[in-house]
Amino acid sequence: MSTTDAARPQPRLELTIGGMTCASCAARVEKKLNRLEGVEASVNYATEKATVFAPAGYDPAQLIAQVESAGYTAELPAPPSADVEASDPTADHALATLRRRLIVSAGLALPVVLLSMIPALQFAGWPWLALALTTPVVAWGAWPFHRAAAVNLRHGAATMDTLVSLGVSAAFVWSVYAVVFGDAATPGMSGVDLYLEVAAGVTAFVLAGRYLEKRSKRRAGAALRALLESGAKEASVLRPGSGSADVRELRVPVDLLVVGDVFVVRPGERIATDGIVTEGTGAVDASMLTGESVPVEVAPGDPVVGGTVNSGGRLVVRATRVGAQTKLAQIARLVEDAQSGKAAAQRLADRISAVFVPVVIGIAVVTLAAWLLLGFPAEAAFTAAVAVLIIACPCALGLATPTALLVGTGRGAQLGVLITGPEVLEATRRVDTVLLDKTGTVTTGRMALVDVVAESDDAEAKALRRAGAVEDASEHPIARAIADAAKGASDLPAVAGFRSDGGLGVSGTVEGERVVVGRATFVTTAGMPLAPGLQRAAEAAEASGRTAVVVGWGGRARAVLVVADTVAPHSAEAVRRLRRLGLAPVLLTGDNATVARRVAQEVGIETVIAGVLPAEKTDVVRRLQAEGRRVAMVGDGVNDAAALAAADLGLAMGTGTDAAIQAADLTLVRGDLTAAADAIRLSRRTLATIHGNLFWAFSYNLAALPLAAFGLLNPMIAGAAMAFSSVFVVTNSLRLRSFRPLAVAGGTSPGIEDRRTA
Repeated sequence: MSTTDAARPQPRLELTIGGMTCASCAARVEKKLNRLEGVEASVNYATEKATVFAPAGYDPAQLIAQVESAGYTAELPAPPSADVEASDPTADHALATLRRRLIVSAGLALPVVLLSMIPALQFAGWPWLALALTTPVVAWGAWPFHRAAAVNLRHGAATMDTLVSLGVSAAFVWSVYAVVFGDAATPGMSGVDLYLEVAAGVTAFVLAGRYLEKRSKRRAGAALRALLESGAKEASVLRPGSGSADVRELRVPVDLLVVGDVFVVRPGERIATDGIVTEGTGAVDASMLTGESVPVEVAPGDPVVGGTVNSGGRLVVRATRVGAQTKLAQIARLVEDAQSGKAAAQRLADRISAVFVPVVIGIAVVTLAAWLLLGFPAEAAFTAAVAVLIIACPCALGLATPTALLVGTGRGAQLGVLITGPEVLEATRRVDTVLLDKTGTVTTGRMALVDVVAESDDAEAKALRRAGAVEDASEHPIARAIADAAKGASDLPAVAGFRSDGGLGVSGTVEGERVVVGRATFVTTAGMPLAPGLQRAAEAAEASGRTAVVVGWGGRARAVLVVADTVAPHSAEAVRRLRRLGLAPVLLTGDNATVARRVAQEVGIETVIAGVLPAEKTDVVRRLQAEGRRVAMVGDGVNDAAALAAADLGLAMGTGTDAAIQAADLTLVRGDLTAAADAIRLSRRTLATIHGNLFWAFSYNLAALPLAAFGLLNPMIAGAAMAFSSVFVVTNSLRLRSFRPLAVAGGTSPGIEDRRTA
């Protein structure tokens, strides 16, 4: 894992930056902020935000003033509110304004292009009409480029707007001179020395590219906005009434909830905040957090997460986390953090973008001079120089990484996969070994009844019912497993004279019989010996790493109940998928080797490292790394946190502890091991998209600039190509929205009968 965050100064601040129009702008703002003492800043062009790490007590006003001194705007983001709307009015207004400017400019530019390019349409005085149509396009349509270029010039900088403004202005001024003072408008002249179609067409193309880019960027961030907006706005809180037994139900904003508040969630409503169910049963749809469409049944004592939907049944919930501490808020924060990061390749692109525009202006000047010195006509020299100015596009370089991260991390959040940053994507490509913690990762982490061996089929049901009745009074995990299985089969009879002998077993009177449940020695000591068949069943269960519980009444043992921490339903499928991704799975556990080998055999893992103490898990990771392996670690507990941090790639189960989640690079919200394979697939797909974007952005500029300099590109075509390059990068990133997790075959794990006959 990266240690960069640990080395950074604290605290972290975030600024919303306005006025950026290309990657050069972002690079300039970032450079300006980093000049402040003790400040480390990263500016993301796609999200239009600056992430700043500054010393404690640093005045944000200094940061804002520094950004404004560069010619841009900055402000602290508005605090989160329960009244978040589905759209940003400011952004929507800017998009609508840009669309209106585009429509008008394109409508005026089209006849200019047709008149200029098709001689059959030309008539006496047509250059005057073309000039009249082009003037509002250059003056009003291209005004954002001229204004930004002037602001940048005032601050001694040059950006993409500088190139566009120079190219369009040069083409227009040349054409005005030719029409007004030259003979371009004289009847019979071809007008080949006019560049009105360049001035109008380039403006329309660049506006179209910027509009599509801005709209695509809005779509790219839609997943995170949907996540942030998925929380409930109000809650039905239960408050004491005027009488001692009266309880009133009040609708209050979610912002006013505090830990300990009790609120009601009716069918179809969103759960207001994280909490514990105190009354009622129902099914909760958590698809917005986990990507799983199947609702989860909940009952008193079960945790629920704010933002999920109660699909059925009235629930009463006690709040345990509110505001920024809720799981939904933490997930949104993790996703935003990931989207603000930069991959190593993007940092190189940023450095290039910072010097790109001055270099392009220099190339344009050299091109103009070279053509003139070589004796070519001034028109040809001018055409080549303008094409150089217009074809250049650092925007594609600046958008290559952030847009792919924006879409990839947003899609991951929808599917219950949280990626903490771009460096994680590189790690997913390199890992070759995956360590899987057993309890709570490969297994469910809960004891369950897996087998019943009895004297006869009739005795099996009776033994389970009577054992469940006695064990129902105990809170021991093994007792709960037996009691829950018995409740699922039938109603439990009443128990009298319950007694517990700590660590050995329990007893009580059920249906007139004294029933003893516990270890084999406890039952035999009570005068209830085991028949040979039951003895063999108990020994076989213990030998396989499971727990054998004996049930007896009427002077002898009647059945053996086998309890174990069961393998999670889709663990075997997850292991197969990890293998297909080129990873070698290793089971890592503190349990004894017998238990570990049984679980490993069941899910298809060949390598087992058992009997490892929590502190030794990190040593295992480092030992494998010393052998030259790139190690991924999947875990869920506090005892896994150090190993998750030490691994090259840490994946935490979302059902695990906060310590494990904070130490990991990837968090699997839905708590299903198959999500690990989906997380790695999505991360690798996102990384491949970033590399594809960067390849295109670099290749485009490397190929386009020489073509323009050698006069092989018409300036208007250059403008269209420049606009297309940015749109291509964003559109290519948007393809990540179609990523789908692999379907899981088979459904649930087999029941007791299936296990016994297998």
